This record gives sequence, C-alpha cells and structure tokens, in this order.
Amino acid sequence: MEVKVSWNGPSGMSFRAETGSGHMVSMDGAPEGGGHNLAPRPMEMVLLGTGGCTAYDVVLILKRGREDVRGCEVTLKAERAETDPKVFTKIHFHFIVTGRNLKPATVERAVSLSHDKYCSASIMLAKTAEMTHSFEIVEG
Repeated sequence: MEVKVSWNGPSGMSFRAETGSGHMVSMDGAPEGGGHNLAPRPMEMVLLGTGGCTAYDVVLILKRGREDVRGCEVTLKAERAETDPKVFTKIHFHFIVTGRNLKPATVERAVSLSHDKYCSASIMLAKTAEMTHSFEIVEG
C-alpha cells in the first residue's frame, strides 16, 4: 500500500493525498495552526478510516452469515492525550445496524470479531487507546 501526500504551499496548512488506488483526498489544519479549515484534519482522517474499516467488517461478517443487513453506521467519539504526541487515548464506537430479524448476539459477534480480529485500524489504535463499543439494532 502506498500513498503520496503533498503540501499545497506556503499560504496555509492544506495537503492533498493520492492513494495507491488512484483516489484524491484533501486535508487541512485548524486556523490556529495555520490552516484554513477547508478539509478534514489528518487525525480526523485516521478516525474516519477506522470507522470505515470496522463498518466494512461488520457488514461483511453479517452478509457472510446470510443475515438480512440493510444499513450500518458507526459513530466514533475519541479523546486524545493532552501533550505531544497527542495520540488517541479513548475511542468509543457506537453502531446502528439496520436489518430484518437481526439478533443482538449476531450483531455483537460481528462487532467483536471486527475489533478483536479483522479491523487493522482499530487493532492498531488499541495500542494507545482504550476501546469500547455499543450497538443498537433497527428493524427495517
């Protein structure tokens, strides 16, 4: 896997990134850090990538189990260290899984498998952050 990140120049703290799969992403800093608040912060990208990684796993695990999953969203709330390096110290994942006849034990198993075995991002972040998760099921 490879990405290329390039600074957009001396007028701020924005960066453009090109992924190995050919996609472009923008990042920017907060105004107090010299940015213009035009794009997500790099650490927000880490958090949203982790959310994408684990949601992908949960949906895939439920689909492979032939569950009638129709939606999945996850909200991540994180805390960071006060001093540099300002690593994540706590991350809570709250999943809302929509489907038909989904059993709580089945959804719990999918979430646990993602966090304990499959989601590279959350397993990596667990080296510095206390990870917790919750979920709710919406019939639909």
